[in-house]
Amino acid sequence: MSWIAWAIVASEVAFWVFILLALATRYVWRRRRLSMVLFAMTPVIDFLLLVLTAVDLSRGATATWAHGLSAVYIGVSLAFGKNMIEWADNVFRRRVLKEHVPKAVRYGRDHAVHYVKGFGRHVLAFLIGGVLVGATVWWVGDPSRTAGMLGIMARWAVVLGIDFLITVSYFVWPKKPRADGQFSG
Repeated sequence: MSWIAWAIVASEVAFWVFILLALATRYVWRRRRLSMVLFAMTPVIDFLLLVLTAVDLSRGATATWAHGLSAVYIGVSLAFGKNMIEWADNVFRRRVLKEHVPKAVRYGRDHAVHYVKGFGRHVLAFLIGGVLVGATVWWVGDPSRTAGMLGIMARWAVVLGIDFLITVSYFVWPKKPRADGQFSG
């Protein structure tokens, strides 16, 4: 595995370490302002990954799937970051603080509309990743060295298409509540 792939792994680990530290700071030590600073570090991690990718390519590296994956990671992190933090906050409150935090149970049109919002975030992530890949291809100025990044965008477009079909399916075949009142599917 290339060093840039390890940088992506380190970025993901750092993202969750900062989230957990921020949650502990907020709820255990009751330091809300400090927790906000720790939460604000998550985009800084994305920026550092972007800088590492740019430095690697500027030193003559040929882009691999890992360089493209860094664009995917950054796009997903920026588009879904708030949702991931909210999810982590709820899990932390449920599991660590033992609070009752109700889980949203959606079905029918409500579920479909909620999924459309997630699909919209997926499109935003794709656009952010695409802009980063496009800017990198332009900046490097050597299409033979950046072809690997374009390949990951093609794969991501397929994933986005599948997500679109799933989104549409929830309008055609809406999720239904189970007989026992629990969410099915």
